[in-house]
Amino acid sequence: MSSKLVYIGVAVFTIYFLAPLYILLLLAFNSPKYTIESIYPPLIFKSPTLNNLIFAFTQYDFIHPLLKSLAVATLVGILALIVGIPAGYGLSKLPGKIAYPIIVLLLITNMMPGLVVAIPISAEFIRLGLFDTIPGLAFAQELVSLPLAVFILQGTFSSVPREIEYQAKIDGASTFSYILRVLVPTASPGIIAAFLISWMFSWDEFTYAVILSPIHPTWPVEIYLNITRGNILAAIAFSLVFTIPVIILTLLLQKYLRGEYLTGGIKS
Repeated sequence: MSSKLVYIGVAVFTIYFLAPLYILLLLAFNSPKYTIESIYPPLIFKSPTLNNLIFAFTQYDFIHPLLKSLAVATLVGILALIVGIPAGYGLSKLPGKIAYPIIVLLLITNMMPGLVVAIPISAEFIRLGLFDTIPGLAFAQELVSLPLAVFILQGTFSSVPREIEYQAKIDGASTFSYILRVLVPTASPGIIAAFLISWMFSWDEFTYAVILSPIHPTWPVEIYLNITRGNILAAIAFSLVFTIPVIILTLLLQKYLRGEYLTGGIKS
């Protein structure tokens, strides 16, 4: 009986999470007369067509927002590792009663509304010449992704046996050499997980993007602008393409996104 309830629960949650994607596919590949122009649109595919996608990608600019989103997300992932690896290593060396409050303090920044932070820093970014630039937006989004990356990396590095570091130091390795040549390769699953989480957080981030990059928008902001302008078919096509990188990354790299890498990193 309990196993049946588990299967029912899994089925309900699966339908709940996949239903929006299915509706998006219906909107993208069904004729508008069966979707946005219909009072009672069918929940099945009727005369599937590519005309919606062809119309959207030939009539509206999607290359520049796509390239900007890719550039910002990649930069956010790289910065998260450049700053997060030494920070996570340092925290992993501290006693738990000191490291834990610091991590909690870092994660509290994620609880602050983005608007509270984005509006004041936009004024500073204008003064510094970072407004509506790729580095400026990446720096702002790092406020969200970096604490989580540090959390993942600290857990990963804490799982590395101390004997490996002691042996490297006995063999003459400096701290920098140990991190670069021993720790990073050993903890690569957790490092890849931190990069992926940071990349995905940036890829669909909206609040900082719409405030700090309104002139040359990212992909999520471009979708929003098309919706507000009434370009529903373009917004649908862009939304469909917007989900593809996330699905591909998740499928190809799902082994790095398991709980053991996100919480504890590698096994000793």
